[in-house]
Amino acid sequence: MTDPSLLPFAAAALAAAGMGAAAGLRAWQDWIALRREQVSSGQAPGGDRELTALRARVRRLEAIASGVEL
Repeated sequence: MTDPSLLPFAAAALAAAGMGAAAGLRAWQDWIALRREQVSSGQAPGGDRELTALRARVRRLEAIASGVEL
């Protein structure tokens, strides 16, 4: 059924998948640690810009709702 000459290729593919998964997991853990540091220090990236953009969007929506053209 299975050709024994394919065993090294299957083992290499399995090892590559495992290394890829391990690298992805490590990157995810490092990213989570970075985000935790940013949140605990109050330095969430883009926080001020996002808040300003949201306020501007709310002002535009309120102007549209009241019938004022910007």
